[in-house]
Amino acid sequence: MFWTRLASGIVLIIIAFASMAFGGLPLLLILLAISLVAYRELTKALQCAVDAKKLNLLESVGLLGVAAYYGAVYAGRNGDLGGNALYLLMVTVGVFLAELFVYVITFPRFRAAQVEAAVFSFLYGPVMLAFVYLTRESGQGIYMVWMILISSWGCDTCAYVVGKLIGRKKIFPVLSPHKSLEGCIGGVAGAALIGGLYGHFFVEKAFPDQTVAWIIAFICGVGAVMSMVGDLAASAVKRNHDIKDYGRLIPGHGGIMDRFDSMIVTAPMTYFLTVLMLRL
Repeated sequence: MFWTRLASGIVLIIIAFASMAFGGLPLLLILLAISLVAYRELTKALQCAVDAKKLNLLESVGLLGVAAYYGAVYAGRNGDLGGNALYLLMVTVGVFLAELFVYVITFPRFRAAQVEAAVFSFLYGPVMLAFVYLTRESGQGIYMVWMILISSWGCDTCAYVVGKLIGRKKIFPVLSPHKSLEGCIGGVAGAALIGGLYGHFFVEKAFPDQTVAWIIAFICGVGAVMSMVGDLAASAVKRNHDIKDYGRLIPGHGGIMDRFDSMIVTAPMTYFLTVLMLRL
């Protein structure tokens, strides 16, 4: 299991680094594929799916909405959320209205909770993950997008190491028995430190007239906090519905939601803080 997990983790890292480095359409298509799988995993976990092996009408509408949303994201191309907000809002509201339409015309085939799950799955996975692309395609996004990985996977690694070494106080004993307060602090501090070093040695060398290392450290620290929230939220959903993993797509890791749960909430936080605090 360890070697399987390690091998699939290395493959994931290679794909993530390559897609973020290239950006553009390759990144968008990878995020679209990930989002489609994440949406299906969430609808199954939240019991929107009637048949685990067959799509129902609510899910089909949601998947079409995911494709339409990413089409609207790509139409902007430059990562300007404000300039493309109308189209993204239209798709988001359109998905909600389409799900309501299905609910009404097929009543009583679906329950209200299934409609809520379908809309929540659309917002939670696909819409949030789209911010990876928006960050990469924004001004100087080639530098900013790496903060998402530092905040999520960097935090995970630092928290794991610190927790293993000195972790004592269990902070979420019911929700996540293995997480310790020391590990959480180490994860946030580690992500902030890595972010600061990245800002100093890479970003400031590209923009020598600006001092941004401390800002990047702050953004990565805040992103690390949100990454843990995302991880715990995904775990809470699993515990609420008595499932171990969201899927089996990634050997040794589970499903897309098991591996990208922290990045899902880190990406929008990174995007918004970057827009507010950095003017490169």
